Amino acid sequence: MSGFETGAERLPQPPVRIGNCSGFYGDRLSAMREMLEGGPLDVLTGDYLAELTMLILGKDTMKDPALGYAKTHLRQLEDALGLALERGVRIVSNAGGLNPAGLADRIREVARGLGLDPQVAHIEGDDLRPVASELGLSEGALTANAYLGGFGIAAALAAGADVVVTGRVTDASLVVGPAVAHHGWTPTSYDELAGAVVAGHVLECGTQATGGNFSGFRSLPHDGRPLGFPLAELAADGSSVITKHPGTGGAVTVDTVTAQLMYEIQGTRYLNPDVTTLLDTISLAEVGHDRVEISGVRGEAPPERLKVCVNALGGFRNTVEFVLTGLDIEAKADWVREQLAPALTAREVHWSLAAIPPPDADTEEGASSLLRCTVMDDRPDPVGRGFTGAAVELALASYPGFTMTAPPAQPTPYGVYRAEYVDRDAVTHTVVHADGRREVIADPPELADPDQDAGRRPSPFPAPTDSLTRRVPLGTFVHARSGDKGGDANLGLWVVNDGSGKYDARVTWLAKLITPRKIRELVPEAADLEVEVFVLPNLGGVNVLIRGLLGAGVAASTRFDPQAKGLGEWVRSRMVNVQEGLL
Repeated sequence: MSGFETGAERLPQPPVRIGNCSGFYGDRLSAMREMLEGGPLDVLTGDYLAELTMLILGKDTMKDPALGYAKTHLRQLEDALGLALERGVRIVSNAGGLNPAGLADRIREVARGLGLDPQVAHIEGDDLRPVASELGLSEGALTANAYLGGFGIAAALAAGADVVVTGRVTDASLVVGPAVAHHGWTPTSYDELAGAVVAGHVLECGTQATGGNFSGFRSLPHDGRPLGFPLAELAADGSSVITKHPGTGGAVTVDTVTAQLMYEIQGTRYLNPDVTTLLDTISLAEVGHDRVEISGVRGEAPPERLKVCVNALGGFRNTVEFVLTGLDIEAKADWVREQLAPALTAREVHWSLAAIPPPDADTEEGASSLLRCTVMDDRPDPVGRGFTGAAVELALASYPGFTMTAPPAQPTPYGVYRAEYVDRDAVTHTVVHADGRREVIADPPELADPDQDAGRRPSPFPAPTDSLTRRVPLGTFVHARSGDKGGDANLGLWVVNDGSGKYDARVTWLAKLITPRKIRELVPEAADLEVEVFVLPNLGGVNVLIRGLLGAGVAASTRFDPQAKGLGEWVRSRMVNVQEGLL
């Protein structure tokens, strides 16, 4: 008898095998079938949502209120739903976005067309747009979605659902829910829930756990196979083994798992609707080829309030990009700025000049630099033809070698993200079962106000002494993973697990080196920003939060790398002083 079945006697269950087939809206379409065919699974999850995705789905609903979900998930199910039902694999995804009920209906339509009759349930209650005004969230809000936990998913699976569609649950909840249903955990099984949150965090971004976006990519097998998607064998005590199907590309190592654990976590207390996970209690160990065990994770009562993702339309934006070649690059840039200035009537104007090319470059491209002008305004006109036309009109009347990278474009609307928090009684977490029955999920019995300063290092740590003797790139033995959390940049740095015998000393060195002051030195654009550093010695590194580096979020940012995806690789390339004995 499966642990998912209603009325099952709650004897200890074997580990539940939970896989992932999507890390974002646009991920590999074939991944669902690959995961179903690649080996045994109990549950297959898909994560399609991010702050930017909610904005995209919000724009979809402006065109057609029946949309608002991840359409690619339907295409995957059309291809592989029959196989999932045949193999008894449950499908759990957050592809419902802003319209989980609509997606559930479309899945039933697709299933009928395939001659199938799955039990499809969906989760709702996260969409706060109907009550946004009374909650104080309505200012320009296009979307306003509370992050829900995993107990609604668990209830749907326990009632027999073959497919569960959610809106904005936390990414980890896609794994927490099936684990709760399988093992029969209660809302106060904090350590077990915390272990599931960690496993869910590793799985949520798909192939980022198996070598994707990994600074140690040169150590991976490069044999032409696409990276395999990860899965977790999640045990009754909350421990798990992260692995992948045999024969798939990439690798699962302590470093690839650490890379994903360090991704967008902020402090050492990872707040989830069901549990507060203590990230400084995680223990990782390789227990076989492509098998990494996660154990020892501790949890505490969840936070009192729920986080809400709010996206508002911020206005309109446009960009032109000039190519500057050869000598006098800066003088050419100055002249273009001067010539275009009278046409720049927008509320915000942002200029950026790429690196100056080296002298005597042996290709024209190598001798060129890009000058970018981005304008933003509440109305489309100041960023429309009056802006782009003025730029094009300089073609024969400006610097020598004038050219642009693209023809003029129309203004595009952009969104502004902000995080809000609401009391739990403002949210009704509801399961709509396959038979139409509605079940409200109760709030956790215990709530807490977690200390978000826990684990933060004193600022600043003492600078290393004169025994540091060689200047080398930080990435000589340090990995990095970076990304965005709204307008903040998250940067994880940890020591490579290379078996050199110098690991502990290197971890100590890194923990002393990385202070808010040092980050501002390595990332000069953070000079006037708030920087927080959290030490995670159990993961061999530190996590850094740079507040406001990305402005009002990815859709509104004018930064060269608006999601801070390359920030970690840039920081790894910066030169630092390292003790000779650590090299």
